[in-house]
Amino acid sequence: MYLELFGQMKKQLGQLQTWLDLAGKHAEDKKFDPNLFLSFRLAPDQFAFARQVQIACDTAKNGVKYMTGKDVPAHADNEQTLAELEDRVGSVIKILDGVTAKDLEGAATRSVSQPRWEGKWMPGHAYFLEHVVPNFFFHVTHTYALLRHNGVNLGKKDYLGPIERRDPPAP
Repeated sequence: MYLELFGQMKKQLGQLQTWLDLAGKHAEDKKFDPNLFLSFRLAPDQFAFARQVQIACDTAKNGVKYMTGKDVPAHADNEQTLAELEDRVGSVIKILDGVTAKDLEGAATRSVSQPRWEGKWMPGHAYFLEHVVPNFFFHVTHTYALLRHNGVNLGKKDYLGPIERRDPPAP
């Protein structure tokens, strides 16, 4: 299950890269600086666009770190352009590419704690399902919503990406 969900995160990050590209093209068509997107937000008390992308990336890569015990590279959170955000997303996709079923053995019972949790911990299964999955999709969805709200021509198919469909079985 974990491997499949990491696979879905990888797919969504690929979609996010496409959205960033479309945002750049939208800005070019409308003749404004595409890097203005980085500071856009839906509400005054929410993180800006760049931070939404950063947190989505961090959630996925930290999910790998805590579920596998592997080290993951740190990011400086200093992206200033859409291209730099695309590079960050690409680096996390590469991390997700490296996760194997063997890496995830014992993940469900692994103890997970983070400094901001002030000594509290979660078992791996709960951490992944209650924190990683919803947090990742929360920030990816906010990224999508910010682009839509600011005129980028995205639709549901752009959010979902390619989906597996098969012909009906022969009678």
